[in-house]
Amino acid sequence: RTILVQTRSSLDETREFLATAAGHDFIAGVVGWVDLTADVAKQISPLQAGPGGKKLVGIRHQVHDEADPEWLGKKDVRRGIAAVGKAGLAYDILVRARELPAALALVKALPDMRFVIDHIAKPPIASGATSEWAAGLKPLAAFPNVFIKLSGMVTEADWKRWTVRDITPYVQRVLEWFGPERCVFGSDWPVCLVAASYARVIDACGQAIGDLPMDDRERIFGGNAAALYRLPVLATADGRS
Repeated sequence: RTILVQTRSSLDETREFLATAAGHDFIAGVVGWVDLTADVAKQISPLQAGPGGKKLVGIRHQVHDEADPEWLGKKDVRRGIAAVGKAGLAYDILVRARELPAALALVKALPDMRFVIDHIAKPPIASGATSEWAAGLKPLAAFPNVFIKLSGMVTEADWKRWTVRDITPYVQRVLEWFGPERCVFGSDWPVCLVAASYARVIDACGQAIGDLPMDDRERIFGGNAAALYRLPVLATADGRS
């Protein structure tokens, strides 16, 4: 199963993704977009009532594209994100290091919401200048309602020359801070294709997480996403879930 995640600040794209999900069982959920500065409930309600609406599991906005690093702290934005939680949805936090302090304040203000930090907050792997990233990200791990996606790393490394060794230190730090029970694999397909194939991204993450027990690997590659997005549990062939 897979999750479709928004790429544009567009309700039309979200409707399209939900309609696509309605016709494909392997698409377990959609993380869509709504205008967080407007009436969020009025936007989410028709999405949930429309084709594929039951598969709307989360909302995301490209915060790192906003000029203001404190955008997440604006009253209307904070109110909008709270409305996402009231609708029973998770919120994907898409930021870089400079927005992490605002993300921390957001998480502190909404302790009952489910959050996930996308792309491990996009550390500058190619340059190695990661002190600001580490200082900003580690405090977020103290909040049990915050997950983190092991995704988007190959596009932050050297696209042509990256190896698993380049991303492993970042994955290991995130595992140390958040634990395998809150790390979620994400492919970042099709964006990843500028640096690696879908299969290579999966393989690289599998190597970077190291010799974890099988239960932990299964959580990272599926179980944690199901918990984060409250996906229905599928029964196995022998009747187990």
